[in-house]
Formats: sequence, structure tokens, C-alpha cells
Amino acid sequence: MQLAARRITALQERLRPLMDFLGHSEYARRSGDPDVADFVLGNPQEMPLQGLVDAVQHHAVPQNKNWFAYAFHNHASAEVVARSLGASTGLPFEADDVLFAPGTFGGLATALRGLVDPGDEVIFISPPWFFYESMIEVLGATPVRVKLQAPRFRLDANAIRAAITPRTRAVLVNSPQNPTGHVYTREELNALADVLNAASSEAAARQKPPVVLISDESYNRVLFDGRTFVSPAVAYPHTFVLYTYGKQLLAPGERIGYIAMSPRIEGRAELRESLRFSQIVGGWQIPNNTLMRAIPDLEAISIDVGAIQRRRDRLHAELTRMGYEVMCPEATFYMMVRSPMADEWAFVDRLAQHNVFVGPGAIFEMPGHFRISMTASDEMVTRALPGFKAAIASARAR
Repeated sequence: MQLAARRITALQERLRPLMDFLGHSEYARRSGDPDVADFVLGNPQEMPLQGLVDAVQHHAVPQNKNWFAYAFHNHASAEVVARSLGASTGLPFEADDVLFAPGTFGGLATALRGLVDPGDEVIFISPPWFFYESMIEVLGATPVRVKLQAPRFRLDANAIRAAITPRTRAVLVNSPQNPTGHVYTREELNALADVLNAASSEAAARQKPPVVLISDESYNRVLFDGRTFVSPAVAYPHTFVLYTYGKQLLAPGERIGYIAMSPRIEGRAELRESLRFSQIVGGWQIPNNTLMRAIPDLEAISIDVGAIQRRRDRLHAELTRMGYEVMCPEATFYMMVRSPMADEWAFVDRLAQHNVFVGPGAIFEMPGHFRISMTASDEMVTRALPGFKAAIASARAR
């Protein structure tokens, strides 16, 4: 128990900058202020999609006494997901390959718990989503960071090869990538698959299971400029696909997503049982009945991605004109911008003085940058542009 407590304390300290920013900063104090232009998180700044509201209302109306009873799964909805995945990947997913989860967050917790033992290693890519490292370490596994190189942040198969050891149990990738907005190409994924196939062959020679690729695909329907998305499951057989509907619906508080095992994965039947058990002992990592039933409707609903792209283009053009160095994302809700001051925390505070709130790059392992969420409304962008201009002007005048 003392070891567990010490581990939690260490993880809390590692996440202290993020938690303090979200809970104790000027941003936290002014959250919800109508005068604030909030670009920090991928939260909605406009009313929810009517199709989402209609689906939740429809599926919440009980039709029998078991409508709100314990439910481990919804086979009809899983069949819809399996067909969708089959159409996008060409792989014969089955309904039993799909386990519903409370978003990618819950799905990742379930997947890691069902895969790793204390002492195993899990490789993750940096810059990462906030919680990857902590979610690995809290299970007693060792997180192994592989840093991608600016400015393109391409997936580096050679760096991943160098990080693999006999203790590597899984590799965690995120495409489209948050926070950089890069979409991994088929060429990058094929190179990664070659590395993982070789590592899995070596594991088999030691009578160990293959290295599992965990693919966080949360933003795979938020693509710009006509891009197409290729799932890593197409390139590598031993893959878990993680997805959340919270992005395509811009409703992150409605916790519904899934884990889908590739039909080509080794030990498929055993892994199904392991993941189901992991869902339960991990604190019932299963969405509520209404959201599971709503999946067939939610599959067909999406925010206006074209509107997000137009907002990206506007922000990119306006901020570049002001003198900012902007990374133009290929996908996702986010845009990374280099801070005109070496200390991006100080510049984030300077923007806050103009009622503009952004995410400091250090919490994404990108010091010297800040992140803008493009889920802000167009009106909010218009209101914020003078603040961006005034902040960079004052920074240059120092």
C-alpha cells in the first residue's frame, strides 16, 4: 500500500503543472466568464448537435424493465461499429471484437490493464496526450518515451526500434496526433509495422506474446484538406483500435467510445476475455446503456469539419500576419504556435491579460509553444484577434 501511495504521489507531482493550470490558475478562476476567449481545451463553445440531442432523448425512453439494468455490452451497436471498421480498413472485424468504453480515456485504461504486468515496458510517442505516461506507470509498467522531431513530427520507426527491449509489451501511437495535428502516412505505418513484426518474431522465439500496437484514433474523422486516414491496424496485425465519439460530436462529456481488436491479432479469444475482465475490475469501464444503444445513430452524425478547417485557415493566416510562427495542423482540433517569448508560461499570462486563454506547451512536452483549440466559435476568434496582436506587440517591445 505504501508503495502504491508513493507511486501516486510521484505521478501527481509529474502532472502538477497541468493540474495547477486547470485548477488553480487565472484560467481556472475565470472559466465560464463570458468576456474570456477560451482556446484551452477541445470543449464546445456553441450549442450541441441536434442529432446528438435527438439520439440521447430517443434512446433514453424505456421500452422494457431492463432498459437501465446492468449491461456489459450491446451486440447490435457493436455490429454497426464492426461494419464501419470493416469498410474503412478492409479487415473482417466482428461484433465480439468491439468493447464499448467511456471514451478513449476509459478504453486506454482497460487496454493497458488487460495487457501489461508490472515491469513490462510500453513505448509512447512525444509530444503526447497529457495522461499517457501516468496511465502506464500507475499499473507498475515502465513508460518509454520516443520523441518525434520538429517541424514535421513524422513517426520515427528507427527511434521506436531503438527503444524496444525484451520487456516491451506494447507501443502506443496517436494519429491524427494531438497536439501536432500530423496524420501518419501509410509509408510511416508500414515502416513501424516492419519494426513491430521483427520485435514480435523475437518475442515468439522467447515464447512471449507479440508486441501489441495500441492505436489512439480519437480524431480520425476530423481531417482537413481532403486527407484520408489509414488505421495502423491495416499495416500491423496485433493492433487495438481506440476511438471516442466525443470528437466527431464535439461532446467530450458524453463518454462513449470503444476498443476494437484487429481480427488478425494473436490470442484473440483470450484477449477478449482479458479486456472484459479489465473493464469490470477497473471500475466498470463500460458506458451507460443509453449511449451504447445510441451508437447506430451517432455513427452517422458529425460536427461541420469544414467549419473547423475554415477556422484553422483564418487563425493561421491572421496569426502569421501578426508575426507568430504557426504549425498548420493536418487534422484534430488543435494548432501549435511558437511563443514569441522563451518562457511560454509568461506569454500565456500575457495573453490572459487580454482575455485570451491558451494551453502552455510544456504540458504537452512542447516547451516554447502554446496550443490553440479550434473548437472556439468564430465570434470568439474575432474577439480574440486584437488580444493576440497586442500580446505579441508587447512581447517584442520588451
